[in-house]
Amino acid sequence: MKCLIQLNRREQHLDATFERARQVDADTELLSDFAKYLCILVSGYLEQASIEILIEVTRLQSAPRVQRHIESRLHQLTNFKTQRLVDLFRSFDPDWGIQLDSFLIDEYKDAINSIVDNRNTIAHGGNVGITVSRVLNYYTIIKKVVKKLNEMCLTTTK
Repeated sequence: MKCLIQLNRREQHLDATFERARQVDADTELLSDFAKYLCILVSGYLEQASIEILIEVTRLQSAPRVQRHIESRLHQLTNFKTQRLVDLFRSFDPDWGIQLDSFLIDEYKDAINSIVDNRNTIAHGGNVGITVSRVLNYYTIIKKVVKKLNEMCLTTTK
């Protein structure tokens, strides 16, 4: 499945980037810059993984015209904070929205909302006090969210 291959590639790229960050010596300014970069990548990973999963669902279930329309609409979306993510999946299937809403509790919501908020602050030139370690914690949680999205959407469409 093309979607799973893409998701694996994205994860491998992020995992390798985190590994390079671990190898950086104790230069705090460089580590701070690395943390910002990783924050942007992790936020993009959540967005792109969500989009790719929904495009795959559409590909499996819809006519080519519908696929093209959905794909163009999905690529316009950004800032996948928790509520936006739940609403997006609910728009495809109300049960997905319910499942996702009950799955995204406490640290899951915090990880998603924090990574997106930090990414936006960074993108607009603001200062954030994020560390590589904190981003890695968020990434670990977000990988679980992506796995849940994949299982929820693609195992029910076969």
